[in-house]
Amino acid sequence: MHVMIIGGAGMIGRKLAERLARDGTLAGVEIDRLTLVDVVAPTAPESRVKIATETADLSVPGTAERLIGARPEVIFHLAAIVSGEAEADFDKGYAINLDGTRWLFDAIRLAEGYRPRVIFASSIAVFGAPFPEKIGDEFFHTPLTSYGTQKAIGELLLNDYSRRGFFDGIGIRFPTICIRPGAPNKAASGFFSNILREPLAGKPAVLPVSPDVRHWFASPRAAVGFCLHAAELDTAMLGGRRNLSLPGLSATVGEEIEALRAVAGDGAVALIRHEPDETIIRIVDGWARDFDTARAHALGFRAETDFRDIIRAHIEDELGGNI
Repeated sequence: MHVMIIGGAGMIGRKLAERLARDGTLAGVEIDRLTLVDVVAPTAPESRVKIATETADLSVPGTAERLIGARPEVIFHLAAIVSGEAEADFDKGYAINLDGTRWLFDAIRLAEGYRPRVIFASSIAVFGAPFPEKIGDEFFHTPLTSYGTQKAIGELLLNDYSRRGFFDGIGIRFPTICIRPGAPNKAASGFFSNILREPLAGKPAVLPVSPDVRHWFASPRAAVGFCLHAAELDTAMLGGRRNLSLPGLSATVGEEIEALRAVAGDGAVALIRHEPDETIIRIVDGWARDFDTARAHALGFRAETDFRDIIRAHIEDELGGNI
């Protein structure tokens, strides 16, 4: 099997590549080739699997056709610019998050006799306020950001292209992934990770919103599990509805901080400084807070149910089990 990860240098793409390289199989089939693609050179993990890396920009015309020329059986489309950057740069957001996705889908459609499994990374940003207490599987798309709009359009395209038989697609709406390792990025949601990751490393962190803000979370471990399960799932079980809100954990920022205190102590919490940012507050006010993901649960998707487990997973995976 040939597996391709577009967005292979990103956090989820990198961790997914490491897991596939380690396992050597997907859906019970041996992986004989793994291709990692991104606008910056991905790093190939050590593996007995043949791994190729490629620097490419999906928003450049002709790139998608070249990438799918090798006809990978499974494509993880994780490439996107994040919410804050997509809001700040309208043209760039639509070029990468929408045009790149459309060109990928069309390149597959026009490749005769080719029907891969396509896993499309969507987002809970496809939903916008006002919200019910819990967002269920029947709630409608009303995105309030350009990023959310771009992902919502991608979901509709994926559903239609799958309906027409051009590929076998599944769209997975990630919760906010926390704790993201590495340096802060331009995502408006980045502070959810920053206020945990930085104190765990003994560094100060800024909290730009009220501790009362509630949001929907899952760990990087869960994100990799979502991708693998989506690749293995019998998509006939989805019927004509190919996009799913995935399980997660609803928590307030204050509950995040108390989980940090329980795991790492008062000294870590003391490193968090509250500095309100009106731009981030405005964006976050339009985000979903809680979900009823009965459909995804019934299909076998799983995530953490305790924020302390999210913090412990970060300590184990990124800090060698020590703080």
